[in-house]
Amino acid sequence: MRLPDSELAKTVRLCRHSFQSAAVFSLFINLLMLLPSIYMMQVYDRVLGSNSTSTLLMLTLLAVALFAMLGALEWVRSQILIRVSTRFDLLLNERLYRVLFRQALMSGGKSSTQPLSDLLMLRQFLSGNGLFAFFDAPWLPVYVGLLFLFHPSFGVVAIFSAVVLILLAIWNEQATHDDLEQANKVSVENGNITARNLRNAEVVHALGMLPDLLARWQDKQKKLIMLQSVASEKAGLIAALSKTYRLTVQSLILGLGAWLAIDKEISPGLMIGGSILLGRALAPIDIMIGSWKQFLSARTAYERLNTLLGQFPAEAERMPLPLPKGTFTAEQAVIVPPGSKSAVIKGVNFTIEAGTFVALIGASASGKSTLARALLGIWPTANGVIRLDGADVAQLDRSLLGSCVGYLPQDIELFDGTIADNIARFGELDSNKVVAAAQAAGVHEMILQLPKGYDTEIGGTGGLLSAGQRQRVGLARALYGDPVLVVLDEPNSNLDDLGEQALARALVALKVRGCTIIVITHRVGILGMVDRIMVLNEGLLVLDGPRDEVLAKFNQNKQQQQQSSLAGNVMAKGV
Repeated sequence: MRLPDSELAKTVRLCRHSFQSAAVFSLFINLLMLLPSIYMMQVYDRVLGSNSTSTLLMLTLLAVALFAMLGALEWVRSQILIRVSTRFDLLLNERLYRVLFRQALMSGGKSSTQPLSDLLMLRQFLSGNGLFAFFDAPWLPVYVGLLFLFHPSFGVVAIFSAVVLILLAIWNEQATHDDLEQANKVSVENGNITARNLRNAEVVHALGMLPDLLARWQDKQKKLIMLQSVASEKAGLIAALSKTYRLTVQSLILGLGAWLAIDKEISPGLMIGGSILLGRALAPIDIMIGSWKQFLSARTAYERLNTLLGQFPAEAERMPLPLPKGTFTAEQAVIVPPGSKSAVIKGVNFTIEAGTFVALIGASASGKSTLARALLGIWPTANGVIRLDGADVAQLDRSLLGSCVGYLPQDIELFDGTIADNIARFGELDSNKVVAAAQAAGVHEMILQLPKGYDTEIGGTGGLLSAGQRQRVGLARALYGDPVLVVLDEPNSNLDDLGEQALARALVALKVRGCTIIVITHRVGILGMVDRIMVLNEGLLVLDGPRDEVLAKFNQNKQQQQQSSLAGNVMAKGV
């Protein structure tokens, strides 16, 4: 039973007509490649034999015209393969870009841009000279057959030479495969580690960690260089042997032809033509050996992409649902963070009605941020389900749901672009909505004081913005477009008094508008505005209900714990 083709193989098949066209052009190109041998034979056998300048002129004009046609066909074939590589990229780049984000979500942000580099490598290989050799190599039997027609000795030399070069190609594959594969793995790993270190450059600089990190990087870099050097040395040796053998045998066959011509077995033209034809027959194999490193790299990239796309199948299109109202339901929800084996949220049940203002509190590492991510469908449930207006939140169309959601994570990340772009979530800029969101977050006046106002360019770390300013811009982004559901994770962790006041006004406005609000906080100032408090402890929902009722129970439990702790200390001292 034949297994279904992978997604990458189907993409290659979509380009098969272009490859077939390139193969057809290769047919005519290789036929015209016989021209140098034929021209040389005619000059030696006809022109020199007859001393006819008119024959030489006509042969030369015809040869020049055919050479021009050969050049045109070569150019057209190269253009076909360039367009194939472009189409291959266009068919995969959007899908791959989405997969990278899904991989980042499933791995807790531990993703890499290596797949995009792999796609670039494949595209370059498809338009490079190495691929031309694979189109030309199948014509080797035709050239060998013609050499047999010239003289059986020529054919035997051609077969022997082809076998030698093929054995060299196999040796090249076996000698360099493991080293290059290991080098690619080390290169990807080293690149990922370096990217993570660069994202924490401030900490590295402040704590003087650079020398130690540099030493670790150099250890891996030395290993990478050694592996690549060993592979390159082997490949260089084999390529040199291949080229030396090809040039040697091309000259020796000329001597063989001279011997046969002296014995009157062949004409002088066949002597020259045989040498040229043998060189042309062996050239694709020689090119393949020389470009074997690129071929192996392209094959490794193909395998990595194939594995990645297999791990993250394309998501089926879903029927769009009505815009959510904001009612959450958790049914025995168990949440395991990506990369972890233990559950952080352990079978919680609750319902949050639309328009409710909820505070999610608890000790550090109690699972608050994890639950917030699950409510937004960022992390899937390992068991049970979380629903938004009755639908599994993990199955909702994010492109539609995103416009109705406001989210402020604990670690604020802005993106390369203008402040206006960041607030508008890099969608179509609506200046009225951008200003309204900034005013709601209390950051409008601060933005106007920047060098270019809303058009000020900032980097991913916020650039010239302080931590509090980044948080307020992030809040404006969360409020953009009047979302019906807002989740804020420690929204006042970096705010000063003015920022706290702006946040309070924003929360009041959201509450008046009937927005469902979920706030994770350690500060009591926000608790006076909420309708409901949910208390998490070690992944369990231990308290849940109206604000005053939960606060009373929470304070009572806290006093009991303090009294128990005090009694334990007294008994310990008495003992």
